[in-house]
Amino acid sequence: MSGVEVKRQMSTSEIAAVTTLLDETSAAYGRPSLSDHLRLDLDSGGGTGFAGFIIREPGREVPYAYAQISGGNESSSLEIVVHPNHRHELPEIGAELIMHALTVVAAGGGGQLSWWVSEPTPIERALADDAGMHLDRTLLQMRRPLPSERDVTVETRAFVPGADETAWLAVNNRAFADHGEQGGWSMETLRLRQQEPWFNPEGFRIHERDGRVAAFCWTKIHPPEAAGGQELGEIYVIAVDPDFHGLGLGTQLTLAGLEHLAGRGIATGLLYVDADNTTAVAMYERLGFEIHSTNAAFMIDIAPAAEKHSQ
Repeated sequence: MSGVEVKRQMSTSEIAAVTTLLDETSAAYGRPSLSDHLRLDLDSGGGTGFAGFIIREPGREVPYAYAQISGGNESSSLEIVVHPNHRHELPEIGAELIMHALTVVAAGGGGQLSWWVSEPTPIERALADDAGMHLDRTLLQMRRPLPSERDVTVETRAFVPGADETAWLAVNNRAFADHGEQGGWSMETLRLRQQEPWFNPEGFRIHERDGRVAAFCWTKIHPPEAAGGQELGEIYVIAVDPDFHGLGLGTQLTLAGLEHLAGRGIATGLLYVDADNTTAVAMYERLGFEIHSTNAAFMIDIAPAAEKHSQ
């Protein structure tokens, strides 16, 4: 196995080479190779807390393995991508990439690191165990056919770019105050997603009460090439302001999102929910969603690297 290149910033050519690997891997497995947060960080060349780890054959531009660390809400996320042709090398590749990731986080002052894995196999579970990581979160992907048989009974409107950002950020960060990926968003975080080709204000449904944003449902459409050959409609982010809990708005905003997606001709809706959030899982099951796949986060608390004393 070739050596690991550690990048704290990515050049345009390096981003292009890694993107080729991501696209080939996505096409092979029928799912995005990196989560949105990490993909946006890569596309921008890397921000605070970023590190990219590249493994490639000598003389080849496109890597066959890539890992990335990106900072989140008081923690960092790690994801690993290995080309299908090198999947048999995962035990060695994974161990090498995890070792480098732990070293980088320790050198940067330590902290929590979560390694996200889609449908973890015994190999990935063994890699996590060997690295001292424990299973911290299980994220369910749930799906249902569209359209829904239930009607929306509350009024919603489209998100208005240039007018709704500040109010939406306040609700999002209140609703996800303890969430590692969705909490602590800045205006820049939101702007990056608004610049994505899939962003559609009509699919970003807002419900107001008493002149305030009370709840929202933000949808995203995945093209066939990134979703296993069919267009999929995702409930991308959904939340209710804590001041308006208990009014059934979670159900209604989910239905509003599904209604929008069905109106766009999408035949399958999906969403992600923490398995431990049994209230939300039960609500989605009542709305006809069923578990389709599972993502897992293996977490470790990393101590700061010991300072080297001069001799």
